[in-house]
Amino acid sequence: MPKSRFPIEWVEQHMPRTRRSLEALPDLASVRLAMSMHLDIKTLPLVKGLARKGAELYITTCNPTTVRDDVVEGMRKAGAQVEAGEGMSDADWQSAIAGGLEWGPTHFSEMGSDYTHYLIANGLAFPEVKAGLEATGSGINRLQGKLPPWPIFNWDDVPVKEGLHNRHMVGLTTWHAFYNATLVSLHEKRVLVVGYGTVGQGLAASARAYGGTVIVAEVDPARLLQARYDGWQTGTVEELAPHADVIVTGTGAHHVLPGDVIAKLKDGCFILNSGHKIDEIDLSVFGGCPSEEPVPFVTRYRLASGAHVHLFAGGAMANLTAGEGDSLNAFDLTLAILAEGIGHILGEGERAENGVHLLPRSVWSRACPDA
Repeated sequence: MPKSRFPIEWVEQHMPRTRRSLEALPDLASVRLAMSMHLDIKTLPLVKGLARKGAELYITTCNPTTVRDDVVEGMRKAGAQVEAGEGMSDADWQSAIAGGLEWGPTHFSEMGSDYTHYLIANGLAFPEVKAGLEATGSGINRLQGKLPPWPIFNWDDVPVKEGLHNRHMVGLTTWHAFYNATLVSLHEKRVLVVGYGTVGQGLAASARAYGGTVIVAEVDPARLLQARYDGWQTGTVEELAPHADVIVTGTGAHHVLPGDVIAKLKDGCFILNSGHKIDEIDLSVFGGCPSEEPVPFVTRYRLASGAHVHLFAGGAMANLTAGEGDSLNAFDLTLAILAEGIGHILGEGERAENGVHLLPRSVWSRACPDA
């Protein structure tokens, strides 16, 4: 990814909530915090603030496609141990996750439950972790079933993150990144939104604002009904995808756009993903297909049917892989909630029962006292 256009001084100037929440944290000299998160310019103020408070930090990415090397260097200069780099392989990423566990953390702050899932999936002995945070719906889903012996606080579902970041910013910045990278607007385009959770709702509303004719595929009956009440034409992916000009996924689930559906797409269709993980689109269908990159962030494949489809940002998170993600002022609230959550798991949260808990309102509301 290219170096951020924005200096850290500019970023910090527009993140006053984050600054206040970090300044309110106690001394963190005894804390060893292992973090997995997006390594873009907007997360650097958090790392700098935690380091100033004395925390020892081990950091890797939650998504290799969103790593920026200038941000990695900035985090290292702040004193953090960062094991990540632009273009890192999946093997290197898994090695970095394993390294974070060997480092001996006392606490976790995760976006995708990568450390915790690695422990469980590989049957490893649990370290003496006191508490953790999880920031994504896909990460919470990965925690279903066997859980580690410490409390984990879910801050993805707190109202001001779910209702503001997930509902408003992801969709807006996805279509902004798509337009900037392709110079193609959504006018006269039939846009299929796959999934109608809060991210999907924002993708649909923003697609209409950007000129698209929106249709929605959803497997959950309640959300499907909500999409109909919101005025969208609905159906299954199998029914709607062959008629779409643009398809976007935003579910946090695996292969919601399957290969047999991609094989039937119309000529010229764009497909992109705004979910946390790269596997929402079944990319295996493109194996062996002739391809070219007509512009950065777009790969054009010729399918066996003869149709050409355009894969955006390699199927990775579109708004952060091909764009800058959330606005500074919007992400300021998200990052301030994370700072408050870190303060919670270093104190009262350690005494909670093992299992997954919603981050208490008394904690996240300190980041937005007017909410």
